[in-house]
Amino acid sequence: MTPLRIVVVGTGAVGGYYGALLARAGHDVQFLARSDHEHLLRHGLRVESVRGDFSLPRVAAHADPAAVRPAELALVALKTTANAALPALLPRVLAPGGAAVLLQNGLGEEERVAAIPGVGAVLAGLAFVCVTKVGPGHVRHRDYGAVRLAAYAPGAAAGVTPVMERLGAALEGAGVPVTLEPDWLAARWRKLVWNVPYNGLSVLLRADTGALMASPPVCALVAATMREVTAASAAEGRPIADEFVEEMLALTRGMRPYLPSMRLDFDAGRPLELPAMYAVPTARARAAGAPMVRVEALLAELELLVAARDAERGAAPEPRPQ
Repeated sequence: MTPLRIVVVGTGAVGGYYGALLARAGHDVQFLARSDHEHLLRHGLRVESVRGDFSLPRVAAHADPAAVRPAELALVALKTTANAALPALLPRVLAPGGAAVLLQNGLGEEERVAAIPGVGAVLAGLAFVCVTKVGPGHVRHRDYGAVRLAAYAPGAAAGVTPVMERLGAALEGAGVPVTLEPDWLAARWRKLVWNVPYNGLSVLLRADTGALMASPPVCALVAATMREVTAASAAEGRPIADEFVEEMLALTRGMRPYLPSMRLDFDAGRPLELPAMYAVPTARARAAGAPMVRVEALLAELELLVAARDAERGAAPEPRPQ
């Protein structure tokens, strides 16, 4: 296939991993990075992976969006807590009509990005991967790696679009298993089934996925929380089969013990993705008539814990999501 011109916005664990795979496969990949910019220019990008380690000694890295050659695709791998920068950033790095692919968690971000002037198509990118950033320009891939792509359309399922097919083919050519989803909202709710319980409980209980699954009471709480999420999804017209909860539990039992991203962010003193992963979904669930009371309680507990952490550090409190 003709190489794609791609800019990776946010060269952390997810952006570094998928961007490196695409660059190794011959695509024209630029990395927009701030803290790692100088390291990437001098030393390139290193990937340790269960599927084989590799390094890219030379990568196109930029700290300034104005230095980016406009790309046809922007892989947005920032945390959603940094998305306030996207209205100024995306029009500078995308060619006219270029597509933004949100490799992010949670709900509510596709709508905001689609409203940015100069952005063409918006894709939901759902990465099912255990990967962490262990140092500047250095990521460690521990398990999985599949990506699901879905095209955003207001209040509707957009089906499989040409830009999805092109990116999907590029990712598959780079060694990434890809599923093209016809309905972005259904795909987002399905991802939340795993993200909501494991991210929050890993912070509250100071435990990785292995420890969470080793406790029968906690495992029961995880399952009950998952079923709240599936009920909310059904209330929004996106039913999820009962078997999906058991599939997610079995998948987690079989994976290598893993610290979800929210736990890593909490330990590092960074903002947590509470708005996109908890506040927006719980608000939508209430509006649809299916309140997620366990998830609302989990959100309240996480907010208190973050406030206590930040007070100890003398940091300004995070604003309550509206």
